[in-house]
Amino acid sequence: MGLRMTHKERANKLLKLNYHCSQALFGAYADDLGMDLKTTLKLSTCFGTGMRQGGTCGCVTGAMMVLGLAFDFYDPQDQEKEILSNKKTDEFMELFTQRMGGYIRCKDILGVDISKPEGMAKFRQDGLKQRICINALYASIEILDQMLQEQGIEQHNNDSDVVALLREEEMQSAFQRIYKKNRFRKRARQLIHETDKDISFIQFDIRRFKVINDIYGEKFGDEILDFIVGKLTDICNERQYFVNLRSDVFMVVTEQTKEDEIADLVERLAVELGEFKHVKLQYTFGIYTVEDKDMELRQMEDRAGMARKSAKENVMNNIVFYKEQFKELLYTRRFIEENMQAAITEHQFQMYLQPKYSISNNNIVGAEALVRWKHPERGMIYPNEFIPVIEENGFIRNVDYYIWEEACRFVKRCFVDGIEACPISVNVSRNHLHGDEFIDVLEDLIRQSGIDKQYLELEITETVNDQQISEMSNRLKEEGFTLLMDDFGSGYSSLSILLETPFDVIKIDKKFMDNMMVSEKGKLILAQVVLMAEKLGLGLLAEGVETKEQVDVLRSIGCDIVQGYYYAKPMPAEEFYELLKKDRMQV
Repeated sequence: MGLRMTHKERANKLLKLNYHCSQALFGAYADDLGMDLKTTLKLSTCFGTGMRQGGTCGCVTGAMMVLGLAFDFYDPQDQEKEILSNKKTDEFMELFTQRMGGYIRCKDILGVDISKPEGMAKFRQDGLKQRICINALYASIEILDQMLQEQGIEQHNNDSDVVALLREEEMQSAFQRIYKKNRFRKRARQLIHETDKDISFIQFDIRRFKVINDIYGEKFGDEILDFIVGKLTDICNERQYFVNLRSDVFMVVTEQTKEDEIADLVERLAVELGEFKHVKLQYTFGIYTVEDKDMELRQMEDRAGMARKSAKENVMNNIVFYKEQFKELLYTRRFIEENMQAAITEHQFQMYLQPKYSISNNNIVGAEALVRWKHPERGMIYPNEFIPVIEENGFIRNVDYYIWEEACRFVKRCFVDGIEACPISVNVSRNHLHGDEFIDVLEDLIRQSGIDKQYLELEITETVNDQQISEMSNRLKEEGFTLLMDDFGSGYSSLSILLETPFDVIKIDKKFMDNMMVSEKGKLILAQVVLMAEKLGLGLLAEGVETKEQVDVLRSIGCDIVQGYYYAKPMPAEEFYELLKKDRMQV
């Protein structure tokens, strides 16, 4: 089998056949997008006409069409998609403008105005299509391919022909997934409007799939997903469609005439998908039966998704039907997404600080920065309401940056006012740890505030076998930051991760603490954790300390630094400032 043509080769071939750059670029991605070449050439002819008037380069319009289809931008009611589309199109425009020396208009890039007869004559006479257009075309393809790779396709540094083919195959795979989602949604719409029967959406995932990946490896996890696809192909009839939405999350749409048909189908799925190579698989199912066939398809999917998430939180029942009260969750999510940017620009987000105390000295030795949202009309919105939403749509990065800046400003204020400052620990969400932009942000904030790095500590939640996070943690350590492992004891491999990641301090999770305090055996385990931390040269902090008994036990086993309601609740920065000032005066 010969090498598949690259996007550049396809585009160049179309350019030589006298198609303009918009057609050549969009046509190069036709197969990837699941479209026939003739259709893409027609569409790009319509949208690429601006360049003939000396307007925006056809490569830009072609690229926008590729991005729109590749990233599934089509639903104006989907705030997450809208945010992503703006981000991706802005990113392309910025990179393309840089590559083209600051130009995006066709006549500026070419140096001639092809909307005029003399300009077009010069364009042809000087061979500008192969001299200049090809450069703009190649630049656009390189930018697009890079953006698509960054969307979750593994990148390679080797430029050999073999790796070039692998990149192309990975790109094909990514487009294939997008094509399958679009095909599923098209079939679902047809089914909804063609049948008189009831329609239900079933969304399901594998319980603790991440743990399975950690134990057996990602290759085995991929085999499980292929197994599920194969089984669904056998189970679903011609009036039932399915799609793998992402990772281990699947969606099935089906018609039914009786209520128990859905229960029978779910039971069959649970049984036939219940075991792979002697590994037992458990699932959570969310089911939504369509009430209004004119509702947006994405809203139907969202309702099944909300039911699935509710099932994940229910240890007694793995099947949940969508209920009307879930609408409130949907409205809350929409409210958060529509107001989250204003919450930053209008300083509605507030930094709260919870003190960390030394038991032996009874004084403040640090604080953790937390975020609260005080909306001018809705009042206080607590983290458990908005954090899951902004983690999912990626806005958590902006909120983290905001809180980091507030923490630096607070430490600087203490020094300016002659108060002995204490380290402030800030959360570094996992979203940051798959790139290095956040490190530059941290460095800039510290440099601008003029504080020492030791006063801005970084809290990272323990994560099992995530090589990227481990590498980023090592880099942060090399940069001189103090690292705290948050929620120690809440995961599955707390001990092994200490060997891989250079933490300075481990924070014992509140639930772990509570569990250990109920028996003498638990207290012995807790004492061994303290001893282990001491032998490893690690600092130790106990979270969620709420009773004198807990304080006494921790004191007896040698854990001196604590955080919790027994000493102080999280409080506004100004209130903590006064508390710290009073504490320093007593010392």
